[in-house]
Amino acid sequence: MGRRALRKIDPKLDLSTYLLTFEDLPNPWDTAGLFGRSAPLEIEVGSGKGLFMRTAAEARPDTDFLGIEVARKYAAFAAAGLAKRELTNGKMVAGDGLRIFSELLPDESLQAVHVYFPDPWWKARHKKRRVLTEPFLRDVYRTLKPDGSLHFWTDVQEYFETTLDLLEELALFEGPIQVPEAEPEHDLDYRTHFERRKRQLGEAIHRSEFRKVGE
Repeated sequence: MGRRALRKIDPKLDLSTYLLTFEDLPNPWDTAGLFGRSAPLEIEVGSGKGLFMRTAAEARPDTDFLGIEVARKYAAFAAAGLAKRELTNGKMVAGDGLRIFSELLPDESLQAVHVYFPDPWWKARHKKRRVLTEPFLRDVYRTLKPDGSLHFWTDVQEYFETTLDLLEELALFEGPIQVPEAEPEHDLDYRTHFERRKRQLGEAIHRSEFRKVGE
C-alpha cells in the first residue's frame, strides 16, 4: 500500500528547531544539549507522518522524543506537526536511523526504541534492507538503559515472525511481551496513521514489546 499525498506545510511554521539532519545532531552525543534539559529519551525509527511523535510528546511532557525518518518530506511533515503544537520535547531527524544508532548514540542512553510498520522489502533480494537486522538489534540493546524497551509492530506476519525468531536467537531481550489491542477513543487514537488505515480495513496488526533486563 503506497503512501498518500501529504498536505502542504504551513509556510509560517518555523521548523528550524524541529527538523534536523545527521550533521545537526551533537557529536559526541549530548541529549541535554539537544533538548535543553536532562530527561528520559525515546527514539522512533521510521516516523512517517509523525502521529506517534505528536501524541507521545503531548501525552508525556516529562520525556523527550526523537523521531527519525529517511524520507525528508515526511520528516518535515512530522516536524511541522510538532511545531504547530509547540511540543518542545519532540524533534525530527531527516536521515538514516541505522547510522545514528551505530555512529552517535552512546551505551545506555535511551529509555525506549519504537519501530512501527517498517518497510517489509518484500522481494527476497531486498530483505537485507530491512531495519530489524542483527546489527541494528544489537545497537538497540547497547543503547537501551536497563529495563528499557523495544516496541515493534507490523502488519506483515512473515516480518513479525522472522524478527521474533531473530530476537530469540540473539537472546538479548526479555520477551516478546504481549501488547493488547486498544479500542480507539477517537478517529486519530492510533499508534500511527498506518495502524489507523490497516485497522479500518479490518487487517491484523502484530504487536510486540521486548525489554532489556535490568543489571
